[in-house]
Amino acid sequence: MARAREESDPEQNPDAHADPEAVAREIVLRQLTASARSRQELATALAKKDVPEATAQAVLDRMEDVGLVDDSRFAEGWVASRQQRRHLSRRALRHELQRKGVDGEVIGEVLEGVDDEDEYRAALDLAERKARTMTTLEPHVRRRRLAGALARKGFGGEVVRRVLGDLDAGSDDAGADALP
Repeated sequence: MARAREESDPEQNPDAHADPEAVAREIVLRQLTASARSRQELATALAKKDVPEATAQAVLDRMEDVGLVDDSRFAEGWVASRQQRRHLSRRALRHELQRKGVDGEVIGEVLEGVDDEDEYRAALDLAERKARTMTTLEPHVRRRRLAGALARKGFGGEVVRRVLGDLDAGSDDAGADALP
């Protein structure tokens, strides 16, 4: 029974159809249904399924023509999502998009939309959430751990200093001895 399903599933068995373009289209559409993907990610998926490179390029070109594959739109959505949920710096976002095969020029254009205040807000939100879990620690330990967490997310020294300073100032206003 499993063998019959594998033979009829073009993603498991590309030879099930005589038309390699149909197989490639089906693989791409299935990948895009699961989540947005860069052109390079789709090309890699097609290569893993032994779709001939010329066929893969033709199908991906057609998908770009109809607007289903658009690295610029993909990168914009990726940046918005990752900044909101994971609180990543521009540097970390650039690295992730490069790993996904997005062109450097597209990455540069998309990251121009992330200004210093966006990056600061992402860092501050991350630090505030992390600081709430560290209330029992000594202030210098909290500060060191928060600085490390921000640095691991790719935030530069200037952003880290500003966030930690603002957290210190906020906790002084509340009458505490340092960070929340």
